Amino acid sequence: MSRVKRLWLMTVLATLLLFTLSGGVAGAPKLIKGQTVYIPCYSNVISGPPIYMVVPLRANLVIHNTDPSQPITILRIDDYDSDGKKVSSYLKQPVKLNPLAATRVVIKETKKEAEGLGANFIIQWQADKRVNEPIIECLMLGTLGNQGFSFTAQGRIIQEESE
Repeated sequence: MSRVKRLWLMTVLATLLLFTLSGGVAGAPKLIKGQTVYIPCYSNVISGPPIYMVVPLRANLVIHNTDPSQPITILRIDDYDSDGKKVSSYLKQPVKLNPLAATRVVIKETKKEAEGLGANFIIQWQADKRVNEPIIECLMLGTLGNQGFSFTAQGRIIQEESE
């Protein structure tokens, strides 16, 4: 087997393995009626050396309803500080997300390093029928001079309602 063919075969196998380990699109979707999800959100990152500087970040908390036919209802979006104390609630009343709809909460940028690592969110949602699991992510962005920083954090289920 030629070197090019071996390299191509190794690339295909590595891609398939990575796709399989990451969850990919294989398999049936998980159908549930509700969840409580924890998601970290960072208010800053430290850049350096030689000089360490705090880079403030702006966060976008995004919730995608991935179900093509059923709505979901967001019951609460609460944020907690680095010490685990509740800071605020972002919803005054539940928010309905239609099939394949999304919503976003923009968290203000802060320049205070003393505020700690950042917020931790608790998001609770429910549906009348079993639906595809939504995608809940936090996208954080910041700049320092001409250097840009961006990364995401995904939610982690801490409670689930299947019936």
